[in-house]
Amino acid sequence: MKSKNYLLWGLALAFLFSLNSCKSKESAYKAAYETAKAREIQENQIDEVTPVSKSVIAPNDVVQKEKVTVVGDAGIQQFSVVIGSFRTKTNAESLKELMINAGYKSFLAQNADGMYRVIVATFNDKASAVAERERIKDKYYPRYQDAWILDNQ
Repeated sequence: MKSKNYLLWGLALAFLFSLNSCKSKESAYKAAYETAKAREIQENQIDEVTPVSKSVIAPNDVVQKEKVTVVGDAGIQQFSVVIGSFRTKTNAESLKELMINAGYKSFLAQNADGMYRVIVATFNDKASAVAERERIKDKYYPRYQDAWILDNQ
């Protein structure tokens, strides 16, 4: 009977130890969480970025020469910054309104082929137009990277 009692107590203790060993420890969860968090932080760290040098604005920057007619009552000077060209007036109007809401005195001009040019700035000198085009390209990057200078004939 004594051996049976010892056996019963031994089995009970073994059972309790087996249940206790299956229980996950809070410290194990915490260690796994901290390891995962450290790995996530390490993956999300941004390497030091080397700034890209800006292109120098050359006075002989290429311009497109064409005769345009202003749509509306805006005035146009010789050199203008064009950020979009459209066959349909509705699309051109949409971009024009977007730029007006952004604070530009945007207007439309139409060339002999019927293309609507969305102009955001106009100048008497080429250097000012080129500088404004570069400023717009930088400000709105990556949009308007194909902005160009119109030399109104």
